[in-house]
This record gives sequence, C-alpha cells and structure tokens, in this order.
Amino acid sequence: MERLVLHEYAASGNCYKIRLTAALLGLRLERREYDIVKGETRTEEFLTRVNSNGRIPVLQVGERFLPESNAACFYLADGSRLVPEDPFDRADMLRWMFWEQYNHEPNIATLRFWYLWVGETNFSEFQRAAVPVKRAAGAAALALMDEHLARRDWFAGSAVSVADVALYAYTHVAEGGGFDPRSFGHVKHWLKRIEELPNYAPMTDPER
Repeated sequence: MERLVLHEYAASGNCYKIRLTAALLGLRLERREYDIVKGETRTEEFLTRVNSNGRIPVLQVGERFLPESNAACFYLADGSRLVPEDPFDRADMLRWMFWEQYNHEPNIATLRFWYLWVGETNFSEFQRAAVPVKRAAGAAALALMDEHLARRDWFAGSAVSVADVALYAYTHVAEGGGFDPRSFGHVKHWLKRIEELPNYAPMTDPER
C-alpha cells in the first residue's frame, strides 16, 4: 500500500474513525494535525493542496487526497475482514455509514462540538433554538441503534465492519453533547465489544 497520511484534528470523531480503522487492520498512518478553531484548514495552501472544501479529515494516499471520513475508512478496509464479502451485507454496511453521516453525526457530533468547543454561554440564537431539535434527533438515533442491536452483535453482516467503526466514533463520546449512550443497554454492550477487539486504539492518543 502507498504511503498513508492522515490530515486531521485529533479530537474529531470523524478523524478518529480513520485512525481506528487503520489500527484494527494494523496499518501505519502518518499524521498531520490542524487546528480547526484557528482556521488552519482554510489557508490557501490547504485549500489548494489538500481539500478545496476546507475540511478534515483527509486521507492522503501517496500524492492523492481522499476527503470524507467514511470514504477513507472504506478505502483502508476494502478487501479486509472489516468489509463483508456478501454483496447484501456489504451494501447494508454502506447503508449504516450513510445513515451515520445523515442522522447520527449532524446531531450527536454537532452538539458535542457546540458544548465543548463553542461553550453554552456563547451559543447564538440559532444554536439555542436548534439544541432541542438536535437533542431529540440524537436520542432517536441512539434508540434506533439500540433496537437494531437487540437482534444482532454488529450493524451489518455477522462480524464487525467499518459501519461499526463509523458509528462508534461519536457514539462513545456522546456524553460531550449531553447524551448518555450507555443508558441504552444494547448500545452499551456493543461499545464494550468494540473496545475489546484486538488492536483497538482509544480516541485519546497518549503520544499527543
């Protein structure tokens, strides 16, 4: 495999899911840190060279750049045990990854960012009005996950896949946005199963 470089902000769950995918597969990632609060992903150099959309994470593969966290996870995992062989299970894995970005991340991750980085005292009128809506949508997402996991150990197929990695990243730190994911019994056990996987790497990197 070509040289892999992760352009990231380490505290981001979207960046972490790529690191966790690589860790579970025993892949080595070089890492480049950017401070999104200081606008380091909005510089001319970043926009020109790394991602014209001005966002991270971006997985650099050799001299090519792949934005979007779930696309990067799929690239790393394609052909591995983290992608089901069965075509339906593989499509179902992608379904949950799309759902994560559309129903889960915009609510659970957004509230985490607002509370931990913006601070409640600094909320705009828009943010204050949006909090109850996002709180309800985030709770509904966790409830749907819990219902799904009542019937199975993993989200797609019969083993852990990148769908689980994608959903784990922000679920396990959802407390930062005011959620309690471990109050959902099946989600709680699923989190534990992931944390017991060989080569599991926590979000907090002792090297940073």
